[in-house]
Amino acid sequence: MITPYAETDLSVFSWRHSAPTPISEGPISGLRLGVKDLFHIHGIPTGAGNPDWLKSHAIPNNTSPAVQELLDAGALLVGKTQTDELAYSLNGCNCHYGTPANTAASGRLPGGSSSGSAVATALNLVDIGLGTDTGGSIRVPASYNGLFGIRTSHGIVSTQHMVPLAPRFDTVGWMCRSAEHLFQAGKVLLPNTIRYAERPIRVAVIEAMMHGKSLWTESCQTWLNQQPQLTAFHHVLLEQDWLEGASDCFRTLQGRDIWQTHGEWINQHNPTFGPDIQQRLDWAANINDGQHNKAESTLKDYQSVIASWFHHTDVLLLPTTPGAAPKLDASSTTLENYRKKLMGLTAIAGLAGLPQVHLPVLMQDGAPAGLSIVGRAGSDLALLELVHRLFPSSPLKNNNQGDAHA
Repeated sequence: MITPYAETDLSVFSWRHSAPTPISEGPISGLRLGVKDLFHIHGIPTGAGNPDWLKSHAIPNNTSPAVQELLDAGALLVGKTQTDELAYSLNGCNCHYGTPANTAASGRLPGGSSSGSAVATALNLVDIGLGTDTGGSIRVPASYNGLFGIRTSHGIVSTQHMVPLAPRFDTVGWMCRSAEHLFQAGKVLLPNTIRYAERPIRVAVIEAMMHGKSLWTESCQTWLNQQPQLTAFHHVLLEQDWLEGASDCFRTLQGRDIWQTHGEWINQHNPTFGPDIQQRLDWAANINDGQHNKAESTLKDYQSVIASWFHHTDVLLLPTTPGAAPKLDASSTTLENYRKKLMGLTAIAGLAGLPQVHLPVLMQDGAPAGLSIVGRAGSDLALLELVHRLFPSSPLKNNNQGDAHA
């Protein structure tokens, strides 16, 4: 039976099974599944993190293909997990339902918008935290909570029967405590791809510069040096201007798409949003044709540059975020400035539609962080197999966790 989940922290679950039972036996039988409250499940309301959305939309008659495939493969549906409103945030805060506690880094943000799925996974309430990633909503909470997480290639996993944010960039993703579970879920949801060769994988190291300092720290390099299956083929230096331009391009195209998707509903129902979400939506509503056209014209330039990094290279490696999760009491100005820097990193996969896997291999300022490995579009399953080879067990037991200060 599915019931509103009031007997535990509403900031993590919106709905939860009182006694989950399998509907099928399969390759992931027994793995517990938490589903971000954007995915439709037949007979269960979809709240999208906002009470006005919940009140103004009918209970779905359909189930998301991604959810159904996992259930058919034997996953146990534990419940639906909370999200930032309409998934339009990377912080993990929700003014209506609260902020899930980041138990891996007390006093810091859990990251969003797949915040409920991330925290439920980190707390061992679920084994697979299903979510979405448009501008970083899997990668960021995976980083902040010390989890493995994949943002898939655009279009490779169906987004049908799901509340969209910006359809041109929306992807399905998931988070797990182990690379093995991440790979097992991938074998259910992803098409087969040619695996990477057993020879050392050629890596292009992305050295992102912010405020005159490289985010590729000594700890990042130390971790890479300890991986015999990876070899640094070359380094790519990304100046701050390039990162800021990529962020602006992505945010503008995303914002226009968000308003085209949700503007009519917002104008009709006048929903109540948290201040940061409302500010972002007001900005999206006022993106003009000139700004949009400029972003469209520069998109191909960014895509071309990103594609060039793969010449004679198998994968990219870069820090997932600019640093540890921001503090819960950070000012709105601090968070907005951090968001712009953060999206310079997440925009790389977003603009080019690439798969990206977060690796929880570092600590920064006493909190989880890590690196991301990025593959060519469509190489998702091969990328997960590679990550599984790198991490046959918990990375915390097998890899250096020295502090990095970005």
